[in-house]
Amino acid sequence: SSEVLEAIENVIQDVLKSLAQKKAPVLTLANRSDWRNIEFKDSVGLQMIPRSTTKQIRSDCPRSAPKFALMLKILSMIYKMVQSNTYATKRDIYYSDTLLFGSQSVVDNIINDISCMLKIPRRSLHILSTTKGFVAGNLSYTEEDGTKVNCTCGATAVSVPSNVQGIKNLISHAKFMLVVEKDATFQRLLDDDFCNKLSPCIMITGRGVPDLNTRLLVRRLWDTFQIPIFTLMDADPHGVEIMCIYKYGSVSMSFEAHHLTVPSMKWLGLLPSDLERLNIRKDVLIPLTKQDQNKLASIQKRPYIACQPMWKKELEIMAASKLKAEIQVLTSLSSDYLSRVYLPNKLQFGGWL
Repeated sequence: SSEVLEAIENVIQDVLKSLAQKKAPVLTLANRSDWRNIEFKDSVGLQMIPRSTTKQIRSDCPRSAPKFALMLKILSMIYKMVQSNTYATKRDIYYSDTLLFGSQSVVDNIINDISCMLKIPRRSLHILSTTKGFVAGNLSYTEEDGTKVNCTCGATAVSVPSNVQGIKNLISHAKFMLVVEKDATFQRLLDDDFCNKLSPCIMITGRGVPDLNTRLLVRRLWDTFQIPIFTLMDADPHGVEIMCIYKYGSVSMSFEAHHLTVPSMKWLGLLPSDLERLNIRKDVLIPLTKQDQNKLASIQKRPYIACQPMWKKELEIMAASKLKAEIQVLTSLSSDYLSRVYLPNKLQFGGWL
């Protein structure tokens, strides 16, 4: 915490120095959303290059002055929280002055900018993000406050903890982990008692694009147990993008890649090539929209696809067929096809990429 306080004090001292010299204060931070500042490394995923281009938030420019003020406001809130060892969620910060901030996304963006500017991970700033992910299966742990949590598959899942760094005594006999894109598929597998039927496993869902805590937990479980991790996504550009976020990280959070990515993750399904292999009827497949085609084209150009020839092939199949499918499409074969046939066969015979 002394490191965080010192980093904030340095920023404020620079502001005061500028004022003393009758200059307009400026905050300088790396340009997070610029692909030119990102390099791809097999072992880490997408990470920010050390000498990345920067942008300035100026206090004397009408366009950036409001953001400059909001950054100082949130810096002062973080400073107080770190000093008093209290925590707040991003929502708490927004609701502390909704008129001032205007929207939740403004707060989220500024917090990421501050984290990037100070080069300090977000959780060390005492800001927790609200969790939307779920975890179930062969796993138990103790939360920071001493609460014991047991995720062993009942019909209900456990919310991903809001302070992943604080959990301890992680115990599991799981043979693998399954990261599921959607809540509906996750619940269906729970109902079918999938975690226990095949061999003990841990299932996680970020319920769509994963929040920070879900990504931190997947990484923490990988670090702790070193078991294979598979992903189960829709066979569409959106599903592929979500899988890439887990595996390689995202551009906007590349400055934190070391804590968030799991490059050893495998694509289990639903593969575009599965649709033909399983003779899925054409009438249950969905044509790609223009937006889907653009997203697919942008994914195909990303640096990590070049080193994944099998993935490249799957994306080419999707682009050529101009069709996509949700995991639910397997119910057209039989209602429990996913848990009874598809996943057991894939896991037994190595049907992943």
